[in-house]
Amino acid sequence: MILKSKSFFVFVALLASMAMAAQNIAPEPAVPLERVLPMPPGQQGDVQIIRDQRVDEIVKMHTVYNERRENEMMGYRVQIYFDAGNNSLERAQTEARTYQLLYPDDTAYISYSEPYYKVRVGDFRTRLAAEGFLQQIISVYPNAFVIKDRVRLSAIKP
Repeated sequence: MILKSKSFFVFVALLASMAMAAQNIAPEPAVPLERVLPMPPGQQGDVQIIRDQRVDEIVKMHTVYNERRENEMMGYRVQIYFDAGNNSLERAQTEARTYQLLYPDDTAYISYSEPYYKVRVGDFRTRLAAEGFLQQIISVYPNAFVIKDRVRLSAIKP
């Protein structure tokens, strides 16, 4: 019985030492594939790419989208109106026209984010500039507030 337990202990010790020795072996450096499988001189491969035509259309749409956004950056606007429900688009358009009459040098932007139509005004690089403009129009638009939005670079006032 003692002999069996000693041989079992020796077997486990031998197995453990082999496992530890296997972990200490340094990996061989990578060999380029050309050295393992050399290509005969004068032979080259051809690659043919087959793709759906819709891939080209998607790439073209993505390019147009990025070109359109090239003149934009993240900035701030003042939201003067938002509403949901029946006739909310017409009310937003009326609010934008009213704003244009009051402030002809500025632009009103109508956007839709379900379920709200929103009217945002101004193109400001900094929040401070947007807050300053908000103080100018707060008497006419008491519920207006500053919001982060994409703004047109060409419309930013110095």
